[in-house]
Formats: sequence, structure tokens, C-alpha cells
Amino acid sequence: MTLSELREPVLRDPDLREPIVITTAGPSADLAPPLLVPPHVPDPQPDPDLRVLTDRLHARRAQALAGPGEKATEAQRRRGKLTVRERLDLLFDDGTYTEVETMRRHRATGFGLEAKKPYTDGVVTGWGTVHGRTVFVYAHDFRIFGGALGEAHAEKIHKIMDMAVQAGAPLVSLNDGAGARIQEGVSALAGYGGIFERNTKASGVIPQISVMLGPCAGGAAYSPALTDFVFMVRDTSQMFITGPDVVRAVTGEEISHNGLGGADVHAEVSGVAHFAYDDEQSCLEEVRYLLSLLPANNRERPPAVAATDPAERRCEALLDLVPLDGNRPYDMRKVIEEIVDDGEHMEVHEGWATSVICTLARIDGRTVGLIGNQPLSLAGVLDIHSSEKAARFVQLCDAFNIPIVTLVDVPGFLPGVDQEHGGIIRHGAKLLYAYCNATVPRISVVLRKAYGGAYIVMDSRSIGTDLSLAWPANEIAVMGAEGAANVIFRRRIAASRNPEVTRERLVKEYKSELMHPYYAAERGLVDDVIDPADTRLMLVRGLAMLRAKQQVLPSRKHGNPPV
Repeated sequence: MTLSELREPVLRDPDLREPIVITTAGPSADLAPPLLVPPHVPDPQPDPDLRVLTDRLHARRAQALAGPGEKATEAQRRRGKLTVRERLDLLFDDGTYTEVETMRRHRATGFGLEAKKPYTDGVVTGWGTVHGRTVFVYAHDFRIFGGALGEAHAEKIHKIMDMAVQAGAPLVSLNDGAGARIQEGVSALAGYGGIFERNTKASGVIPQISVMLGPCAGGAAYSPALTDFVFMVRDTSQMFITGPDVVRAVTGEEISHNGLGGADVHAEVSGVAHFAYDDEQSCLEEVRYLLSLLPANNRERPPAVAATDPAERRCEALLDLVPLDGNRPYDMRKVIEEIVDDGEHMEVHEGWATSVICTLARIDGRTVGLIGNQPLSLAGVLDIHSSEKAARFVQLCDAFNIPIVTLVDVPGFLPGVDQEHGGIIRHGAKLLYAYCNATVPRISVVLRKAYGGAYIVMDSRSIGTDLSLAWPANEIAVMGAEGAANVIFRRRIAASRNPEVTRERLVKEYKSELMHPYYAAERGLVDDVIDPADTRLMLVRGLAMLRAKQQVLPSRKHGNPPV
């Protein structure tokens, strides 16, 4: 320090707690010792205690739970949609929901993102109970970034998906998002990749349910397509790979959002959606009901409940429901309602591929999957779509230890150039593969017709059904009597003086010899011919006998099913 510097006061920040050095001016100042003055020390402030910090935590959490504000909430309501937390209240049992990563924020910069860092980053994740059993969830909050997926958003979803698999509990996604967050670029796309991979690895391990409550466009639509069930709400939810604007630009077609990818389109035309409802409340209530029918994971059986419907109840109405004339239709749903507990069942894909019915119900308090041909639609034939629909349902039941009951009344596969060119062989093989590969208890009941390859595919004894039953009106044959007679006796009919009378006589002859109800039973292809009124009782007994069934498939990485 120079002499001139010593002559000026040296001031320092009092918070540094160092002495202030003061020198005096004059000729002898450079020789005088410095005068040390104690620094100014502010009054000490008490450190906050745990109560204060906890109060601050609650304030911060309340801010996160409140979301982005009333303006955004009102906009959500104008779209006819509930808020994310109202949806969670409808899904879970009261007071059971636990949230994780409530205070997560994104770290992205650029395009104004650094100035907008809301809590949750547009997705709410956690777990709770549904009918007393643990269920995990992730739910988009459209009020924040339109529910668009960014890096932090995706990481939250990845974490909750991993937690669901590790805990062995179902995962429900409440989808209401605008796709990838464009401002975050390829990081958002990578986030979707992580979701798809987890969807695939969790397939057949835990039930995965996608609930579409808003838009789902582009690559985001593939996650619901990878899950076990897709629920949609009419008018407010849509799914498509390319939206109406792109369709218009590329093809010139004019179409609305709902016309392109609305709930009814996917429930009745594309088969993407399994269920469609008019409002979110009824949709989420049905999600709860579905969860009550499913096991928590592939290592457990579905939950059993105390049955109020007697196991030995006779189903007398069945004697009048099914007409003997194979050309007269009837409603297979009414047969199912007579057989299952209290007439309650949950039909999957009710509006799509309607010539076959796939539904979940309980028999004697235990979940079963029922598959039945529907004579009211295309006479109950198997076609491209119905084969695919039934195949996937069989695979679902097999994955989650749900016994399968098949109600057979099938005249064959649908003929036609469009069916053959569309790959009916390949699609029919999907159903055949699914049944042959299934290891759960399987019971088939032939109600009336069972013709040709379709009879074999509908879980016949020859492909491994555990118990094959038939009603006394059953007709199990290569084809219908009229068609068979035309082939076998073609020359005799053509050479006769009265072909029509000859054809009628030969049809009756063929029926009496090869199509009587006991022909298959006499050859061991049917285990018993039963009184239709005893169908429920026989199913209860058969399912109880098969409850401990153990079947091990050959060791392999996986099969190569037709796709």
C-alpha cells in the first residue's frame, strides 16, 4: 500500500465482518499506526424454524395444485372438459391419490420457455386406489402448454410407468395433450420413444388403459394403440396421425376433426377405440368398473367377489331364445346375459366388427372373457375384422389369467373377393393362433351351427379347448347340408327327373347321417350334449375344475404370429 493510499479511508462492506482502517492526514500520518474501528454488525435475524419452512412448502404446493389460473381453467371448461384434478377425483377412491413430482419444472431455454416454468410441467403423475386396489396414473393438464410433451414432462411419465411395472399395478393414462412440445425439438420426440418402449415392455405384464379426453395427434397416438384398452369421449377427444389440415393439403379431402378421428369413428370404423362415451364422468366410471374385473398384473388372478347369483340357477329362457332354424337370427347378447352373474357384462369393441361379441363378465363371482358369434350381424360369420377383434381379446384374456368361454354359432368365414384380397386367411389365422397359444382355462359351447374351418377356429376340441359342450340343436359339419348335398350328389341331382325333390331328399339324408346333434359326441369331439338351461351350471362346474390348470408352452423367445 502506498503512502497516498494510506491517507484515504479504506471502507469495506460491514457484512464481511472485517475492521475498517482509518488513517489521519498530515506529514507524520505515514508513520502513525492505523486506527482500528470495530465494524458495524447488524442485528441478527432468527433463522426460520421448521414450522415456517413447512408453511412455505404448503404455500408452494397450493400454487402447484391450483394450476395456471382461472383464465386457463375457464378455457378448459368452455371446451366441455374437466380439469386434470377433477378427473383424478373421479378415477380414484376418495382421499387415496398420492402425487409425485408435483414441483417438477422444465429446464429448457429459448423461444420464451425460460420465462415460463409452471409446476408439474403439464402432466400430473401418481397413484391411488380404485375399489381398494393400487392403480398408477399419468394425466395431461391441457391448461399448461396445451399438455404438450417436453423433456421433463416425458421423464415424469417414464418414472411413473417404471413404478407401475415394479409395483405390479395397472397404469391408466388420461390423455389430453397437443403432442410434442415443438420448442424443445428432438428432446420431445425422444421422450415419446421412451414411452413407447415402456408400453411395449409392460404389455401383458400389467393392464394398461388409455383414456382419451382431448386431442391426440401425430406420434403421440401410438402410445394408446400399444395399450390394452382405449376409452374415448364423444365430441371432445380425437386421435389421428395427420390432422384435417394435412389431409386437405395432401389429398384435397375436407373433413372435420371428429369426422377424421372422433370417438365414434374409432369405436365403429377403425377399431382403435374399445369404448366410447358421451361424457367424462360416465367414461371414468366405466374405467373403474373395468379395473374391478382385471388382475393387478400377469402373476395374479382377477379379483373374485361374493356371487349373489346362484351358481345352480337354471336358464330356462335359453330354451326359447335360440330358434332351431339355423337361418333365423337371434341376439347372442341375450344368451350371455342369461349365463353370467346378474346379467352384467362389459362388451369390448361393441360397435366394431359386430359379427362377433367379446365381453368381460363374472360367472360365480369370478371374471371370465366370453366370445360369441352374433347371428344378428352377417349371420355371425367370421370376417377380417371380427377375426382380428376376437384374436386380440383372446390374447388379452390369456395374458391376464382370465378364463375364456366361447359360444359358437358360426356358419363359416365370409366369402368374397374383398375378403380374400384383404387377407382373410392371414387374419383368420390370428384367431387360430391366439386360441392355440392360450394356456388359460377354455370352455366352448356349440349352440347351433358350427361349420367348416370357422368351427375349428372357434376353439374346437381339436385346437385344445379344455371342455367342449353342445346343445341338442348343434350342427357340427364341414358345411351346411344344402351346400354339402349340392357337392356330393351333384350328378345324381342333375340326372334326376325332378332335381328339386331329389335335392331335398338328399339334404335330409345327409343331415340324418352326418349332421345329427350326437355325431360329434359319438366321436369324442364334444364332451357332452347338455340341456341349454343347465349351461350356467355346467360353466360354473367346468371353470371350478379348471381353476388349477397348469400348461407350459415350449421354451422359446416368442412365437411369430400372423400380423
